[in-house]
Amino acid sequence: MLFEVWAPEAGSVGLRLTGELRAMERDPARTGWWTAEAEAADGDRYGFVLDDGPVLPDPRSRRQPDGPDGESAVVDQEAYTWRARWAGRGLPGAVLYELHVGTYTREGTFAAAAARLGHLAELGVTHVSLMPVCPFPGTHGWGYEGVSLWAVHEPYGGPDGLKRFVDAAHGLGLAVVLDVVHNHLGPSGNHLPSFGPYFTDTHHTPWGAAVNLDAAGSDEVRAYLLGSALGWLRDYRLDGLRLDAVHALADTRALPFLEELSEAVDTLAAELGRPLSLIAESDLCDPRTTTPRSSGGTGLHAQWNDDFHHALHTALTGESQGYYADFAAAPLTAVAKTVTNAFFHDGTYSSFRGRTHGRPVDVSGSAAHRFVGYAQTHDQIGNRALGDRLAATLSPGLLACAAALVLTGPFTPMLFMGEEWGARTPWQFFTDHTDPELADAVRNGRRREFAAHGWAADDIPDPQDPATRHRSCLDWTEPEREPHARLHAWYRELIALRRVMADLSDPDLASVKTAHDESARWLAYRRGDLRVAVNLAAAPATIPLGGGRNRNGGGRVLAAWETVAAPEKDGLLHLPAESCVVLADD
Repeated sequence: MLFEVWAPEAGSVGLRLTGELRAMERDPARTGWWTAEAEAADGDRYGFVLDDGPVLPDPRSRRQPDGPDGESAVVDQEAYTWRARWAGRGLPGAVLYELHVGTYTREGTFAAAAARLGHLAELGVTHVSLMPVCPFPGTHGWGYEGVSLWAVHEPYGGPDGLKRFVDAAHGLGLAVVLDVVHNHLGPSGNHLPSFGPYFTDTHHTPWGAAVNLDAAGSDEVRAYLLGSALGWLRDYRLDGLRLDAVHALADTRALPFLEELSEAVDTLAAELGRPLSLIAESDLCDPRTTTPRSSGGTGLHAQWNDDFHHALHTALTGESQGYYADFAAAPLTAVAKTVTNAFFHDGTYSSFRGRTHGRPVDVSGSAAHRFVGYAQTHDQIGNRALGDRLAATLSPGLLACAAALVLTGPFTPMLFMGEEWGARTPWQFFTDHTDPELADAVRNGRRREFAAHGWAADDIPDPQDPATRHRSCLDWTEPEREPHARLHAWYRELIALRRVMADLSDPDLASVKTAHDESARWLAYRRGDLRVAVNLAAAPATIPLGGGRNRNGGGRVLAAWETVAAPEKDGLLHLPAESCVVLADD
């Protein structure tokens, strides 16, 4: 087989294969590339030696059996026999479910997670959105400090483990999206700088030097990232990628990397004959992220909508610190604005940033499914001091209201694992750094961060303590008992309703009509012939919905958290405290 590596500054490069060192030759057709032909089989260990230095893992390694610092292993991508027949599944009409392999089960493996996929199929979600699975130091972690962007974390089950998981999901009708991190690599086990200019000091990010997308040598760095992305979709039959924090990609070239990536993925989708999706995490509030390339946009297929989350979170909890401040001034007004205009910050002043922020969405031309809406995510839970979920402080009724707004709203809905039954287990920040100095730095940095917000250092969970990860694992006995079982049934009911009622997947943002009362804490909106109302107050509310479209009354109840009668001809809906309802016009 052909072994190749890009090492433009090396004077010599050797291939160490199964313990034997052999010289590599410069590739005359590609500047900076070195190649060698050698017999190799699946599982054979190898690495590269630059200028008689130590053996380093392959930057394009498909497998790291001994972790990021160990030798790479050959992977025969054709050896796995796929079982499920799968035509793919696009984003329109989707319901996403964010899942962390290491805490979805106590075992923390692909195999254990796959054994629980039946729960998701029964729930009615369509896409499993896996958090990152690239190798990182140690056994347990969030995955955002991965260092081998073409490989799969060995403790989870390695490459074959991921393939079996995807195969099992497809067999149940579930698409799989993978979270990939292109904006930085982990600080430990990162050997890319030894090979070439993968990073640049031209730009600086929260993680240090930026990934080199626009300086000298960036053509090859882009090719490295593109090859990784396409490999996940092709070799592992994934249905899409979630792109972490694209606003942190420093890129000044005329052809932005994200546009190059979206074009490559669309081309691959055409070749494979199945839909492939790119979902961006971005805090830019910029509709150009998902505007088609032909119209001057980047051409990504969807983007997370944190503005909807922030508005909903403040309405539910009353929190007003940090970036919640602008939304907390009038939270239901903020919710109403986001469900009709997508972004709250669309050129408005952001007190958190100290400047205006965002750009308006053309609601007449932007499909609603291009925005992902959610009440909880790994970020919005795990980056809290104690990793507490909404269920830690909210009543079942308010959790039901949150579910109604997410699952009947105009956006592509997404749930965070365990949300569907109101999991009480926290989801905390945890690491397993093998470098003691780095472990101390992360631990102390976390404590300093929250001490600035008034938390006592001893109250902040130690990321390195195995108990922190253990506490974050889902408790699978919860769905079997109340109040979790009732909430779980409510999520199933709403997802089933979304599947059969065309108005709930209508992509027309401009058609969403809202009404709300900030002081009485109720909000209602119309989507086609359906109306949704939520009462977040601790007292019953009388909501003037008006007549149905035919003006002969208020319609019939399709789903309700508490027993509620449909409005009479006067159009008044009497909604119990902390409750919600979905109505259909007669």
